[in-house]
Amino acid sequence: MEFALPRALVPPWKTPRIAVLEITGTIGVQVRGPAMVRTIRSLTQDSRIRAVVVEIDSPGGSAPVSDAIYSELRRLSARKPTIAFVMSGALSGGYLVASAARKIVAVPTSLVGSIGVIMTRPVVQELMEKVGVKMVMTHRGDLKAMFQPWQEPSEAEKEKVIALTDEYYEWFVDTVATARDMDPKKVKEYATGEVFTAAKAKDMGLVDELGDLETAIDMACEMGRTPRRLQYVRARRPLIDRLMARSSAAVAQAIFSEAEQRLQTRVEFR
Repeated sequence: MEFALPRALVPPWKTPRIAVLEITGTIGVQVRGPAMVRTIRSLTQDSRIRAVVVEIDSPGGSAPVSDAIYSELRRLSARKPTIAFVMSGALSGGYLVASAARKIVAVPTSLVGSIGVIMTRPVVQELMEKVGVKMVMTHRGDLKAMFQPWQEPSEAEKEKVIALTDEYYEWFVDTVATARDMDPKKVKEYATGEVFTAAKAKDMGLVDELGDLETAIDMACEMGRTPRRLQYVRARRPLIDRLMARSSAAVAQAIFSEAEQRLQTRVEFR
């Protein structure tokens, strides 16, 4: 048989608290998807955490990573009061992540919105011809090579890319409409890629309250019925990344990874 300890005898490390989670930077680059998803999941499972303030400052980024973080935050907010706070900006994928919270609080002069999709694909065919390099590809499937940077896209490939972009766009609009309990037609009116000040966005229904971080924390305390005891949280990088962070090998690897990424087709909420 278990007996609950009187409030005065509860150890300090077991007392209820409000978590403040920081999501800062480009999603998929500074904000790593797997690490952030694990961090959010741990907050969901931690019985000491009664409410969460998600401090967001992001221009958006990778569509799949934004989706993954959004989905995990929705699971968290379904179980615990979750407040998104915007200091500078929550744009595109950053706004998608913010919309996963039960409430959005923003500084009046911060920027939100930029609901839209960008699909980028570099084409280096002319450069290769100038330096005398030819790429030979063998593939099966008419569109298997459609995202290769070594050749100009065909008309059929352009049509497929437009269709994919439209699909991502419709998903983005519908997801925000569902999360914010808004008419999809109204969200689509705002989904021009335009950014709005939080003051204007509040009138549009994209933001719930104007205020600072203290406003968001007060709201979390009230909704979570928890004293003002804060626990600041950041997603931890893998150990190998931390060990290599200052090495020349890490710098070289970062440069190589960036160059490789720029030669790939990317879908971004940005």
